Amino acid sequence: VLKLFKSLHRTRQEVFKNDTRALEAARRKINEEFRNNQNETSEEKIKELLKVASDVEVILRTSVIQAVHTDSDKI
Repeated sequence: VLKLFKSLHRTRQEVFKNDTRALEAARRKINEEFRNNQNETSEEKIKELLKVASDVEVILRTSVIQAVHTDSDKI
């Protein structure tokens, strides 16, 4: 669980590099989700939650695009 938690935070730092608002929002969401489920004891539920977290990491790495605003007419 801790390995996945750390991995999600590393992914967040890579994906949202130089975007302080997105970095902070993602940090809060990751921490909140793990905190909300920290007392879970059902092995089946824990496996399901780990799968969701793993899927989120894959989506962040493969689907998030960062655009850079360079001019009033261009991104």
